[in-house]
Amino acid sequence: MQDLIKKAGKVKLLALDVDGILADGQIIYDSNGIETKAFFVQDGVGIKSLAQFGILTAIITGRNSPMVKKRAEELGIDFVVQGRDDKFEALKELLASLGMGLADCAYMGDDLPDIKAMQAVGFAPTVPNAHQEVINRCDMVTTKAGGFGAVREVCDLILKGHGHYDKFISQFILNPPLG
Repeated sequence: MQDLIKKAGKVKLLALDVDGILADGQIIYDSNGIETKAFFVQDGVGIKSLAQFGILTAIITGRNSPMVKKRAEELGIDFVVQGRDDKFEALKELLASLGMGLADCAYMGDDLPDIKAMQAVGFAPTVPNAHQEVINRCDMVTTKAGGFGAVREVCDLILKGHGHYDKFISQFILNPPLG
C-alpha cells in the first residue's frame, strides 16, 4: 500500500475514462433514443477534493455526450476531451499543452482503448470489473466498481499521497465531537 501512496503522491493530473469508470458502463436509451447516464455522487466529492489542493482533473473519452459535459462542468473538471478513440494520443496532447510529463499523470480506465495510456503514466488504477488485460497492466484495482465509488477511492489515495487527506476530512468532522 505504501508503494501505491507514493505513486499517487506524484500525481499532478488525474485523467479519467467515463463509461466503466465515472459511469457504470451501461448505455441506456429512452423511448425517444435519448441517452442517459448515472454518475456516483461520492466520486464527485472526490474529484472536487483534488481541485481543492491544486490537483488537475481531466476526462478523456471516445464517445461524445452532453451528459458528460454537464457533469464535468458541475464538478469543475479542468479538461474534457470527447470523441477521441486514441486516448493515449489525446492524453499526450493534453499533457504537452500543460507542460507536464506522463509521469505526472494518473490515468484511470477499464477497457482495451485505455491500456496504452495506462501503461505510460506514473499511476494507473482500474476497477474490478475492467477487462482482464487492463487489470493485468494496472498499478491498482479499486475495491469499488466503476460508477460506484471507484474514482473516489483513487482520489482519496491521491490526497493521502500528497499528505492532504486528513486536512480534507477534517472539514467534515466536529472536533471535539459533540456528546
